[in-house]
Amino acid sequence: MSLETASGTIREKLGYAAGLDASVKFDFGDEGVIHVDARQNPPVLTHEDAEADVVLSCSLETFENILSGAQDPNIAFMFGKLKIQGNMKLAMKLNAILEV
Repeated sequence: MSLETASGTIREKLGYAAGLDASVKFDFGDEGVIHVDARQNPPVLTHEDAEADVVLSCSLETFENILSGAQDPNIAFMFGKLKIQGNMKLAMKLNAILEV
């Protein structure tokens, strides 16, 4: 999965994120970041490394597996494949949005 493909998928999933009212950063290390400002309508997606309410860090491969259902995000977190910084309640909401 490329950063552009991940961006498209996240943009699509944001259709299920009504009322999220937060900023989220997906950090894929050397492969780049995706920053989503869902406080705006429609949400604004960029590749800027900006501050966010919650940051999810993983490889693009792990992210692809989470989106496809091949990897449970909770298990990925427990095994250190997914790291979360910031608002854990928001991270749990994102879990539900990404699984749709």
